[in-house]
Amino acid sequence: MLRPAFVLCASLLAILTLSTPSHAARCGGDFGSFVASISADAQGAGVSQAVIGSAFSGVSEDMAVLNFDRRQRYTFNKTFEQYVSTRVGSGRINGGRAMLARHAALLSSIEGKFGVPRQILVAIWGLETDFGKGDMGKLPVIRTLTTLAHDCRRSELFQGELLAALKIVQRGDLPLRDLIGAFAGEIGQTQFLPSSYIKYGVDFDGDGRVDLRHSVADVLASTANLLHTNGFKMGAPYGEGSANFEAMREWNHATIYRKTIAYFADQLVGR
Repeated sequence: MLRPAFVLCASLLAILTLSTPSHAARCGGDFGSFVASISADAQGAGVSQAVIGSAFSGVSEDMAVLNFDRRQRYTFNKTFEQYVSTRVGSGRINGGRAMLARHAALLSSIEGKFGVPRQILVAIWGLETDFGKGDMGKLPVIRTLTTLAHDCRRSELFQGELLAALKIVQRGDLPLRDLIGAFAGEIGQTQFLPSSYIKYGVDFDGDGRVDLRHSVADVLASTANLLHTNGFKMGAPYGEGSANFEAMREWNHATIYRKTIAYFADQLVGR
């Protein structure tokens, strides 16, 4: 992944307030028994037996995911100047300006509907996956989230994410073969966790499904919807100390990361 492992993106932060199953499956113990329990929870939440059966067929615990998760330290040990120099260089700025030109009509439409400036959306897109060209993750999301849900450290939170992932398949947004993501289950070009995918996802290309892996229109509109829903206002400042800067906390709580978004956005429009 292009963003550092210690960065919490918006979708990952969403697990901190995620509503969880009322009868959470018991973590730890036999993995197969846990899968059977969470399967029952999923059925109770309205997921079809066909989706449940396909999703959990042959699922196994992924120790690489557990080891990665346990190594994480969600802190920054660099100054803003040190950090931004590693994330926003001339190549990425030029790439972002090319995206602004290529998708000008789409971005204008999204601005009109959601009131989020195009440079903020393109900055986030670039930082998360280099405008969809970078690493979106290569891990089966169901296996990743089942592993993390079975682990007792944050079981209920990841059980909620697992149920949300199953609902993505149930809704027809992504087939199981495309439900691929990163080490905490993040999906797509701006790295939404499943709960955020369900909550903020927008079908902006009108094909009847929310596809945050392949549809640029859905990706950018969904990112705009997240920011708009959390209070981002068009035409207002978005630098540190502003109301818009605070609205971006839903994307990332870290001040240094939000400052990087704002800095990159300004560079894209020559400020």
